[in-house]
Amino acid sequence: MAKKTRKPRLLWTKEDIRMLKTLVREKGKTSLIARKLKRTVRATQQKASTLGVALGTSQRKRKA
Repeated sequence: MAKKTRKPRLLWTKEDIRMLKTLVREKGKTSLIARKLKRTVRATQQKASTLGVALGTSQRKRKA
């Protein structure tokens, strides 16, 4: 079986953090914010959490 190759880790620059905070203030969806930053949704959520920035949470409708 072939070994999977990983993308190199992208470090968060000051510009990335500034952009993240700006996009969060605009109340955009997390998936759109992640796409604009060229990051995964999970990486974006994790960074926002460590910075203490609250991302909007969506309420999922549960089937009864």
